[in-house]
Amino acid sequence: MASLPRITAAVNVLAHTPGLVPRGSKPTREIAARPGEAEAIARSLRGFAEAVAYPPHQVFIGNLRPEALDELPRPWYGVAEAMPTRGQCGEIVPEETFWGLLRLADEFDLVGLSPEAAGSASQALKGRVGLPPLDKLRGGAPYPTDQELDRRQAVFFHDRQGRPVGWVKEGYAQDESLTPAVVLENLATKASAALAVQVLAEQTGLDLGSVPFMISCSEEAVGDRYQRGGGNMAKAIAEMVGASNASGFDVKNFCAAPLPALVTAGAYVQAGIFPRVLVVAGGSLPKLGMKYQGHLKVGSPILEDILGGIAVLVEKEGNGPALRLDALGRVKVAHKAANEMIMRALVAEPLAQLGLRFRDVDKYAAELHNPEITEPQGSGNVPLRNYRMIGVLALRDKQIAANEVEPFVKAHGMPGFAPTQGHIASAICYVPEALRRFREGQAKRVLLLAKGSLFLGKMSQLSDGMSVLLEA
Repeated sequence: MASLPRITAAVNVLAHTPGLVPRGSKPTREIAARPGEAEAIARSLRGFAEAVAYPPHQVFIGNLRPEALDELPRPWYGVAEAMPTRGQCGEIVPEETFWGLLRLADEFDLVGLSPEAAGSASQALKGRVGLPPLDKLRGGAPYPTDQELDRRQAVFFHDRQGRPVGWVKEGYAQDESLTPAVVLENLATKASAALAVQVLAEQTGLDLGSVPFMISCSEEAVGDRYQRGGGNMAKAIAEMVGASNASGFDVKNFCAAPLPALVTAGAYVQAGIFPRVLVVAGGSLPKLGMKYQGHLKVGSPILEDILGGIAVLVEKEGNGPALRLDALGRVKVAHKAANEMIMRALVAEPLAQLGLRFRDVDKYAAELHNPEITEPQGSGNVPLRNYRMIGVLALRDKQIAANEVEPFVKAHGMPGFAPTQGHIASAICYVPEALRRFREGQAKRVLLLAKGSLFLGKMSQLSDGMSVLLEA
């Protein structure tokens, strides 16, 4: 068998963007329909220090282990203790940093910042390497005219106090794929993904000029009226971070996309096409505040005020776990949307192919949505549901007894800690922590599995998914 590709580095990033919560899909619709909703949202937004101290976010950047959440009483929000913005697995940045990244991501002068916002962004970004020159922050789109606003040819974005700090203009008249709101959504993805690449390069010393290929696996759909979703976010991100020798393309598969992207990267490396490939993803602005009504109902702050980003480096050689491309889990058309069949295809079948038993996997990383976000709106504890299904499969295959299902779940699963940025939560956010466990000798095998809801596109009622084993 050919030498297997290895994951040698990975980071998670979070951009705290409370001012963009009203621009999320659900808040936008509710604000338009219900007087006073904007004020209710504004009253429930967190400050940066509170977002940093939030325990699931500290897990996300590596200052806490996922299992630590089981020992902490809920609610997890409301922690007053000051916590670091950087950890072994990544970084959290404030909205001032993100305003600057939005402007730096803009190649067509569609974004403008107020002088105060430009100054704050310049200070926040000072010293970060691998980004465009900061003098670009004071250029961009001129302040929108009343006529532009009346015709919705521009939109503002605001800080947490509701003050306008910037604006975005349309990309092209009469093109619904280039309206200001869509341009803002796409730039938010690009900016947060670029932040992840920048942090990975800073933490590892990676020369981005040595990266020949990038794969983006975000949830945006960059394009115009003739090619909606036909764009290349990967190459745009590479340009922004100065990876001048890179090419790239995007992989789309709803929430499941990061794992097909990871497998594609591994296949390119194993085939000798590229010595290294960088898999990247930025955040999903439409999902900000997606379940905010449940949070208001239980009196919690709005917890979906954060954009996620990831960057994972796959190389031919190096210190890191191997991607077992010889036994991938995949969801077939015949599996339709039956959850038990899907989980058997993603877990039981690839393990059996390798001659492994359920307990031979130290940790399963599935959909790691933070239950404190999903439960108030009725979505339940998604990770726990997945882990119990894996436990039931092990029981039905007579690898554990009935009284061992819950201990199996606790030992081989973990609490959810990711924001509801679907693709970020689907296994890929565990990779930085998995690398740490492999380095410390705490893991020999980790199974990553992700599921996607193809029916969301109204082209099919199928679900999809993929899994891949990481092995020391």
